[in-house]
Amino acid sequence: MSFFNGVISISSIYTLLFVVFAVLLVGYAFGRITIKGVSLGDAGVFIISLLAGALFFSTNEAGELLFAGSSKPYDFSEGLTIVESLGLVLFVTSVGYIAGPKFFGNFKKNFKSYVLLGTVVILAGGLAAVGCIYAGELIGYGSSIETREGFVAMIVGLLSGALTSTPAFSAAKASVAAEYTGLVSVGYGIAYIFGVVGVVLFVQLMPKITKADMAAERAKLVGAEETNTNKATGKLFTFDHLGVAGFALAAIIGTIVGQIRIPLTSEGLGGTCFSLTTTGGCLLMSLVLGHFGRLGPVKIMPEQSTLKLFRELGLVFFLTGAGIPGGAEFVAIFDPMYFVYGVVMTIVPLIIGYFFAKYVLKLSLLNNLGSLTGGMTSTPALGTLIGVSGTEDLATAYAATYPIALITVVLVSQFITIIF
Repeated sequence: MSFFNGVISISSIYTLLFVVFAVLLVGYAFGRITIKGVSLGDAGVFIISLLAGALFFSTNEAGELLFAGSSKPYDFSEGLTIVESLGLVLFVTSVGYIAGPKFFGNFKKNFKSYVLLGTVVILAGGLAAVGCIYAGELIGYGSSIETREGFVAMIVGLLSGALTSTPAFSAAKASVAAEYTGLVSVGYGIAYIFGVVGVVLFVQLMPKITKADMAAERAKLVGAEETNTNKATGKLFTFDHLGVAGFALAAIIGTIVGQIRIPLTSEGLGGTCFSLTTTGGCLLMSLVLGHFGRLGPVKIMPEQSTLKLFRELGLVFFLTGAGIPGGAEFVAIFDPMYFVYGVVMTIVPLIIGYFFAKYVLKLSLLNNLGSLTGGMTSTPALGTLIGVSGTEDLATAYAATYPIALITVVLVSQFITIIF
């Protein structure tokens, strides 16, 4: 029985809410554990959500997510999908508004750097995926895969998970034969875990390894940006003192823009299409609205306190909604070799992207890492980096690189399925 179809069980809703907030409580506590100055931070919520999924949930033959302690077989998949989607909208819209006032000046000044870095990161991931395909042909595809086509489907799934890219995941499923779409999903689930945790740890470790003076790095970041002087001034009409209405406007328009589909194949809308998705649409619209801050006499810029709260709440909702289903399926689908492939597809673009940004593009550390989180399309890593750096300004680097990476990863994942 679907969670929202038919008669809604109040007890099942309470169960879902209880689990979500229990995961947040334990996850935050776990994320605070620090070893030699390094902690998981918000990614602790993701780890605990995975454990909760593995321990307290299971999936049946129909793919429904069931709570082990429930007396009735309610499917919690849709409820957690809503939690995940709401979290993404809250997070990326907040990031867009925070980055908006400085985004276009910074993007204009560093346009080539952001385009190059976003492209290099994804191409590095794509080359790592190709290398894994050839490695698989040499050592064997794995215990559960017998054909090359099936292994390629697994690899593009791993690539989308390693780069935590839902659009690439959707495009990969659309580009493989119908009998292999399940393998894409399995690969995505296996690689997604390290795709989140690996980047989170990387952005914490690099400032320590380089012994960076964070105050000096923050000054470099601010010095590299141009502030928008066309801010909302004077007496403007506001719908609410927190700016929730302006936030809602960006989310509504962004959701609509994100559903626009651009055909990539000759079959038109019936074939493979590219779209910004809700995530990209909300990010784009909040950047634009945040840049102007007003619509005529109406103020649409939310208060900074509102944006910080929504950004944090959105991030942990997203991690919880994605983590619990992943944990429920992880044990059943786990294969050590596939996990290694996923790790390679996360580490290789991270390292290449970091050194390319440092030595070729000459970006400062925070601009480098902020751009890298966008290039890896890593929402959790941005949240962690903001906490580590102590500044919201690096959201502009993330927001500038993210769209480039979003488009490139979709094209690369489809290209791999075509050539192989």
